[in-house]
Amino acid sequence: VVAVNDVSLDVAEGEFLAIVGESGSGKTTLLRLANRLIEADSGPITVEGENISNADPILLRRRIGYVFQSGGLFPHLSVAGNVGITPKLLGWPAEEIAARVDELLDLVRLDRAQYRDRLPHELSGGQRQRVGVARALAAKPRIVLMDEPFGALDSITRDALGDDFRELHRSLGLTTVMITHDMTEAILLADRVAVMR
Repeated sequence: VVAVNDVSLDVAEGEFLAIVGESGSGKTTLLRLANRLIEADSGPITVEGENISNADPILLRRRIGYVFQSGGLFPHLSVAGNVGITPKLLGWPAEEIAARVDELLDLVRLDRAQYRDRLPHELSGGQRQRVGVARALAAKPRIVLMDEPFGALDSITRDALGDDFRELHRSLGLTTVMITHDMTEAILLADRVAVMR
């Protein structure tokens, strides 16, 4: 099966790109190729000028934030544990991780005192997605990949989270690539929309 074929795409620094397309068109595969969760059979992929086939995949993933469709949180870790996992893996000191967790919970509008020690099953869908966004931003990446991050949420929560992320994208100077099946969301949030067939 050829999942992604003949795709040529440039994403500018600081751009918010939405990728839309029907199910099975290769959107998620394309995103996973960009951080080597899947290896490309052919063709170059460059991130910040570096051909990623020459990069250590683990180090590459640690400098690219990734927000999964359902939040993708570790069920046995608290909110603070989930948000701080990448800085911990990078060997940050504990006090620096704690400060970063607090900063990010503020950024994604979750009250630290109330949510820091909760487990994922104790959160609503929207709260889990906010934690997923915070975790993706924890190691201060310049690039964030988002796979239908708001798709499973009700429309009011989805709109609020989308607006909040767009503001984070702007204020943090991120480069964001977001997959969505919602054309309205793509048009409202993104600077540019790419369509996959």
